[in-house]
Amino acid sequence: MDPERTGLAGGDRPALSAAAMSDHTGRDAVAAVWRIESARIVGALARYTGDFALAEDLAQEAFAEALVTWPRDGVPGNPAGWLLTVGRRRAIDAFRRRSARDERYAALAHDLGEGGLAAGNASADPVRAAEDVLWDPDRIDDDVLASMFLCCHPVLSREARVALTLRVVGGLTSDEIAKAFLIPTATVQARITRAKKTLAAARVPFAVPTAAERAERTGTVLSVVYLIFTEGSSATSGDDLIRLDLAGEARRLARVLTRLVPDEAEAFGLLALLELTAARFPSRTGPDGEPVLLEHQDRRRWDRSAIRRGRAALTRAQRIGRGLGAYGVQAAIAECHAVATSVDATNWERIVLLYEVLGRLAPSPVVDLNRAVAVSMAHGPAAALPIVDELTAAGTLSHSHLLPSVRGELLLRLGRTGQARAELERALRLCGNTREQTVLRRKLADLD
Repeated sequence: MDPERTGLAGGDRPALSAAAMSDHTGRDAVAAVWRIESARIVGALARYTGDFALAEDLAQEAFAEALVTWPRDGVPGNPAGWLLTVGRRRAIDAFRRRSARDERYAALAHDLGEGGLAAGNASADPVRAAEDVLWDPDRIDDDVLASMFLCCHPVLSREARVALTLRVVGGLTSDEIAKAFLIPTATVQARITRAKKTLAAARVPFAVPTAAERAERTGTVLSVVYLIFTEGSSATSGDDLIRLDLAGEARRLARVLTRLVPDEAEAFGLLALLELTAARFPSRTGPDGEPVLLEHQDRRRWDRSAIRRGRAALTRAQRIGRGLGAYGVQAAIAECHAVATSVDATNWERIVLLYEVLGRLAPSPVVDLNRAVAVSMAHGPAAALPIVDELTAAGTLSHSHLLPSVRGELLLRLGRTGQARAELERALRLCGNTREQTVLRRKLADLD
């Protein structure tokens, strides 16, 4: 089960106690606390300083100081509180340096006869202004929510949103993010740096969006979490079919989001989709990591706890929403698989209808391709092939191995072996994941 975030103080959020940390010392303790509490620490410091980029730097400085202090002096009784205190002290030091610098600038301007240059700045006491900010534990969840919406702000590119969300809200290091997406660490660091500069240049405030703004931008937040999970559940490249750490982080972020926006039906729809999909992870790969197709999976190995959580989240989405959204519909499709005892016992007719609904809510060639697979299971490959042929003619999935892979399967079931071979060979050339390549090679070998 993925670790849930614990609160810093107040309400029903239990604090991370010294007893809970008894098994961790030194660096391990620092890493554990950071992973659990980093989003709240960065968010609280951002509210305290009014500067998101500075807050992230301050949190990192507190983290670095803990790496030196805790192994030497022992883990403090309130580790998260210790990090917050250090971060606040570093903020005050930064404000003091800034105040002294502004005073020097003002004196220089006065000498140059430009006394109005820094008017209004030198007289302000940033240290006192910072200390006047109330430390309200009840606002901690708001800080995390503000962080999520800031990291997923529309001014940022999709890649920057993902990197910043995993760094600030997920607590992952640049190395961990780079490893998850198989890109250089320097690339991740550059994306995060550019993202913070972009937010600063756009003067995006650190605050929970208004109700209207939240409604407009929630979809962006959900899409980032979904994107993280998608890469984790079906890796586009590399040697592993599933990246459990990345998929698990997305599930945890989805759970956090449902607590922060409990009236958002699609947040629960997304959580349901992620839980129901992840429930099949234990049987999706064999002993050596090779993919196991749905019809060959041992359904006894499916995670029944995840299925129960997913179905409960789907029920919640249905209860608070006016009909299911795109994520909720996908969760309903996943539920059809989760409750079926076998491929043959699956309600494929319902799945076809749900894909038709999804095609109206969120039209995309991938949705049409999945609908074609469902149609082939419900009505046979001949009924599905025209759908796939239309997608081939449109060329929208020309760089994806999924389309020729599905078309090859349909042609094979229709006895058109030569054409099936050509499609499977094309799928193999386009596929970037070594595990999926193994499956395609095996299919081609079976044709021989």
